[in-house]
Amino acid sequence: MDDKDRKIIEILRNNARTPYTEIAKILGVTETTVRKRIAELEREGVIKKYTIEVDPEKLGYKTVTILGMDVEPKYLLQASRKLAEIDETIWVATSSGDHMIMAEIWTKNGEELFDLITTKIAKIKGVKDLCPAIIMERVK
Repeated sequence: MDDKDRKIIEILRNNARTPYTEIAKILGVTETTVRKRIAELEREGVIKKYTIEVDPEKLGYKTVTILGMDVEPKYLLQASRKLAEIDETIWVATSSGDHMIMAEIWTKNGEELFDLITTKIAKIKGVKDLCPAIIMERVK
């Protein structure tokens, strides 16, 4: 991977719908070169998928929460998979640091978040501690 590949990735991370012709113009190469490089980045697994970023509030989710979750170690993978099955969960990751599992959760309001935590998440086998942090404003 060289600087041109890194620039292609940067452009696509900012807008995955950027036309190949525009990328080619920015890099000073042909569109065919851009196509070949992107195909190679996909084949190598550098580019895994193309996606969109949405505004949760415009979809009716007023409460976005980053949840830190601690579990009994023997339940780490099982608990993270159970958390991932919950519809309101956007992503789940096992982690080191303050919490064993981190997740992003979208709910319509604080009441719905409270209900989700107490009726579903807290009842996942092995859960020891939950630490929700409500996002006030996303900066980047």
